[in-house]
Amino acid sequence: MNTKKEVRDYIRTIVDFPHEGILFRDVTTLFADPRGLRMAIDQLLHPYAGMRIDKVVGLEARGFILGGAIAHQLTLGFVPIRKKGKLPGATLSQAYTLEYGEAVMEIHDDAIQPGEKVLVVDDLLATGGTAEAGIKLIERLGGEIVGCTFVVDLPELGGRKKLEDMGMDVHILCEFEGL
Repeated sequence: MNTKKEVRDYIRTIVDFPHEGILFRDVTTLFADPRGLRMAIDQLLHPYAGMRIDKVVGLEARGFILGGAIAHQLTLGFVPIRKKGKLPGATLSQAYTLEYGEAVMEIHDDAIQPGEKVLVVDDLLATGGTAEAGIKLIERLGGEIVGCTFVVDLPELGGRKKLEDMGMDVHILCEFEGL
């Protein structure tokens, strides 16, 4: 019997959260397990080993946990992209569409210098709206994205295709069917 776990084995599914009919993929169980977290961090950064990367960007909020750990592992700076109104100081804003409306993400206007190579990190890729907004902010600052890496993809929602159509290299650890 093979008892070796994969990243997806550490992720629990919560039925009907936050709304009826939703299968919520909860990565907090992955984060809570030291082996699972180490495995995820190693696998998220593996495709980018040996590449020039200047900054790691994490998308709010679980992207902060993963991105911070990856930045530490690579001895790089970490940049958060946050929801509107959460960052002090001067920011750039980018609106994006949600299934139920619109939201805005922000980055400090001095967080990335022109020509810096950036790795974008988040826990889950669904429609790709948040990642697209983050990518646009980075590019507005002159950053060059080397890749976008996620723990979970929900392929039915089309986020990966959206990012790849933007010319992004997308790395995913596991996929789950359903919404």
